[in-house]
Amino acid sequence: MFWGDSAVIQQLRSLIEKVAVTDANILITGENGTGKEMLAREIHLLSNRRKQALITVDMGATTETLFESELFGHVKGAFTDARTDRPGKFEAADKGTLFLDEIGNLSYHLQAKLLTVLQQRSIVRVGSNTPIPVNIRLICATNRDLQEMVDKEHFREDLLYRINTIHIEIPPLRERSEDIIPLTEIFLTHYSNIYGKGNLKLSAAAREKLRQQPWYGNIRELQHTIEKAVIICDSTTLNENDFILPRKKRTKHERRDHLGRDGIQHD
Repeated sequence: MFWGDSAVIQQLRSLIEKVAVTDANILITGENGTGKEMLAREIHLLSNRRKQALITVDMGATTETLFESELFGHVKGAFTDARTDRPGKFEAADKGTLFLDEIGNLSYHLQAKLLTVLQQRSIVRVGSNTPIPVNIRLICATNRDLQEMVDKEHFREDLLYRINTIHIEIPPLRERSEDIIPLTEIFLTHYSNIYGKGNLKLSAAAREKLRQQPWYGNIRELQHTIEKAVIICDSTTLNENDFILPRKKRTKHERRDHLGRDGIQHD
């Protein structure tokens, strides 16, 4: 986990150290690129289950037709391609941690199936009637507002209560700008070693440019930006021109100020 030095991230770290050693279900929220999966792995490594498996499932990439087979497994003959018995992700995570990423993308009727398993602490493989007990620690993550989805009846309130024993919100990088340079130094060392660029340094102008960037893609965007800069640099010092950054997104107020009387944006 790439922890920073900001007060908000240190408070988050203190909370993680307290809850990681419990078996409480955890919901991690935050914008894309803030490091939700990395935080889930950190929680697992700090937990009493660290010697067991951490199984990750991307709910956004799991099709509805394969949901039950992927998560709960199936028995031979359950469907055309079921040539052998196959355990699902819940069984694979038994005595360990199950991380359900992008939980907000799960369809409403499948949420009921997930809730049943969490309540009963057992699964039934597709094509079978035999319950199989499972002992997992559940961590979920999403970049969506689940409470808003509950209000719109797109997410089950009872499921939200079940997965939300501890809620951890990762703040966006633009709200903890003091972490930008420490994270940059970590990535700079990492990619300098990978690409054989030696001991690269940041100029003062480069540091200021990076601090001023809003980083809407958060840590992931910063990481990719540093990697590109390391690749293209020709000296031992990275200057501000070595960083290829997108234009800042305008706020609604700023966009409105740039509209002329004819309703056309004039730059």
